[in-house]
Amino acid sequence: MPQSLQLRLALPTDSAALVAILHDTFDSTWRPQITPAAVAAYRQGSRPAAYVAVRGHIFQVATRAGAVVGFVDWQDDFVHALHVHSAHARSGVGTALMDRAEGEIAREGFPAARLETDTFNTRSQAFYAARGYVETGRYPDKEWNSGLTTLLLEKRLG
Repeated sequence: MPQSLQLRLALPTDSAALVAILHDTFDSTWRPQITPAAVAAYRQGSRPAAYVAVRGHIFQVATRAGAVVGFVDWQDDFVHALHVHSAHARSGVGTALMDRAEGEIAREGFPAARLETDTFNTRSQAFYAARGYVETGRYPDKEWNSGLTTLLLEKRLG
C-alpha cells in the first residue's frame, strides 16, 4: 500500500527535487517525441531550473514520506503544469494535485479550468477526459520546434 500523500506549498528546499521531477518527466514523456535538436537544446539549457526559480515558490507539491513526488502550477484559471515523477505515476498523485488546483480555481471564482497537453500524450488526454476536460482548441506546439500539436482543454467547475 502506498504511503500517505501530503499536499503543501513548495519550500525553497524543494528546488532540487522539483528540477529532478521536470527532468524525469522530460525523459519519460517528451524526449521520445521531439527532434534530436530539441533534445540537445533542452540538455544544453537550464529551462527546468529557471522555471522553478521563477514560479516554484507558488507550486503545490505532493510528498510521500517527506519526498516531493509531484507538483502542480496554476495561475488564475490556467493550469500551467502538472508533473508527477514516473516512479509515482498512477498512484493518485496527479488526481490529488488536480483536485487541489481545480478547487482553488473554483474558490477564486473562475467558472472553468483550462490547460494544455499535446496530441501525442494520450495518457494525459485520458486522465483529463476522465476528469471532465474537453478539447476547445488545437494549434501548433512551438515550444519544442518538433512539429507537435497542442490541445487546449477546458473543464467547467461547480
